[in-house]
Amino acid sequence: MSEFVLVFAVLALVLGGYWALVVFPKQRAFQHKQKIVRSLNVGDEIVTYGGIIGKIIDIDVERGLAHVEIAEGLRIKLLTAALQQVYDPDQFAYNAGIGIKKPKTEQTSS
Repeated sequence: MSEFVLVFAVLALVLGGYWALVVFPKQRAFQHKQKIVRSLNVGDEIVTYGGIIGKIIDIDVERGLAHVEIAEGLRIKLLTAALQQVYDPDQFAYNAGIGIKKPKTEQTSS
């Protein structure tokens, strides 16, 4: 009987650890993304998951669609789930600078 209790205790610990390390962080990330998408307004410049930068023209909340202008006169219809974040040029430039490592200069002795 004690073996069954031990097996169930270990199983509960494993499932609890899985939930804490995998499921819970994914839920938090999803909620954070939903919060960002809900805060978007018409006129905001956004970035899609495909890397397209555009301005929101219209949002249809009931259907989950957004109309985005990516060039003057060129509008596309996107799922709101495809909208990643508000476009901040300074933040993107900063992040790009972090990702680029400057090559080490080799010193030659003459």
